[in-house]
Amino acid sequence: MAEDGVAIRRRRECAACQQRYTTFERIEEQALYVVKRSGDREQFDKGKISRGLASACKNRPVEEERIVAMVVAVEEEMRLLGRDVTSEEVGMATLHALRGVDDVAYVRFASVYKGFEDASDFAKELRMLVKTTAPKKKS
Repeated sequence: MAEDGVAIRRRRECAACQQRYTTFERIEEQALYVVKRSGDREQFDKGKISRGLASACKNRPVEEERIVAMVVAVEEEMRLLGRDVTSEEVGMATLHALRGVDDVAYVRFASVYKGFEDASDFAKELRMLVKTTAPKKKS
């Protein structure tokens, strides 16, 4: 194993000249494509997700490693679908990943992604974010 299990390293020998050499075998991933709202189709770019998350998490207590982990999780979730994905699916998966990390960053990302137009949009999203069912008290 090589490259943290991503590749297999093999030593080989040429049958004609007996020269030894090393080869590396890696899994070739299928390209993942995103279908935009306009109908355009472009290759999945995890850099876009990373930049969006970094902007949302700016000046928040979210480590860079956590952002990288969220990007990887979103990409894996999209790959598991086994087809082209929509930009909406990518955005919702990103929001879902961010939800449990930082509430302020979540609302920042949601405001851009969902195109908030006024304060009522923020209030509605905050109500959905903090909406929990309180446990029943025993009498």
